[in-house]
Amino acid sequence: MVFRLGAAGIVARSQNSDLPPTRPAIIAEVIGAQLSRTVETIQRLPAGLDVRSFYRIHLEGDALPTRLIARVDPEPAASSDLEPIRSLLAHHQLPVPARYASAPGLELLEDLGDQSLELLANRIAVDRRGELYTEACDLVPRLQRVPLPFERSLDAELITSKARKWLDWALPLAFGRRASPAEQTITHAAFDRIAQECARAPKRLAHRDFKAANLLLRPAGPNQPAELCMIDLQGVFLAPPEYDLVCLLRDSQVALPEGTVAFLCERIRSELPDAPGREEFLRRFDLITVARVAKDIAHYLHAATQRGDRRYLPFVPQGLANLRAAARRAGERDGDMARLAEIIEGMPARFEITPESAPETET
Repeated sequence: MVFRLGAAGIVARSQNSDLPPTRPAIIAEVIGAQLSRTVETIQRLPAGLDVRSFYRIHLEGDALPTRLIARVDPEPAASSDLEPIRSLLAHHQLPVPARYASAPGLELLEDLGDQSLELLANRIAVDRRGELYTEACDLVPRLQRVPLPFERSLDAELITSKARKWLDWALPLAFGRRASPAEQTITHAAFDRIAQECARAPKRLAHRDFKAANLLLRPAGPNQPAELCMIDLQGVFLAPPEYDLVCLLRDSQVALPEGTVAFLCERIRSELPDAPGREEFLRRFDLITVARVAKDIAHYLHAATQRGDRRYLPFVPQGLANLRAAARRAGERDGDMARLAEIIEGMPARFEITPESAPETET
């Protein structure tokens, strides 16, 4: 959907959209008032799984910047704001998009382009993907050295919410029925174990959704080389030191060889501010993988059954493979995790999603 500025204001070039025509007009007004620039076109970008929407703004003239990204939040709140975390990370020389202007529910940001690490990785052979991931992994210790700005953290309540999503959104589609009382008990016991391990771990700053799709390659400029930049910053919280590496290296949307994951984990582990021991690191890495990937799969399935958004279904098999392997390793260390691993082993490798597949109940 592209909007062009005409004599009568914003003119939609396509009529097949439910996009409120006032939104582009408001974006153009803010740009004019705060940047003294005129909008040429406004293009809506593909939506993600959350409620925010994004637009690419082309500005008239040759002055820089010639393009911006508008981030529109229909439910603005302190928990979803980019500031002050964006400026904090920029202050510590971490690569994040520049901010040009703002209004309630609206941020006008640097346009980093469309070259995500996910896109770049999926264009090359699987056994070469590790070459692209070194720079991304190197951001994790840098992020963890930022002084802790708040107390918002990965806690037991949040981990329990992942268990509920898994039970309510994933298991019913896997087995064609609601989770049994025994399955619920086993799942909650396993996720309680994960919460206990996370509570004992050091707390460091984590991006929270540090996956390949949220790392964009900023093009090289006159005085700087191309570099990966972090986007989708609003969820930053405190978490165990392994959390962001799990998000990146156990990403359901990009398959990485196990040798590559092991090499990058060991390379970064010693660089972390808390430098956990190898066994401690691997134990938490697998436990966090179970909670994180189970939640991801549940979200993909929920989007398909409740919203008709099937874009993420192709990633479910890779997610299940990651989940099975992590649960199996965790189960070899802990009885509570072993029982969950048995349930996961009994799930089909692929889910058949039909219009009748929606779970009976939701949370």
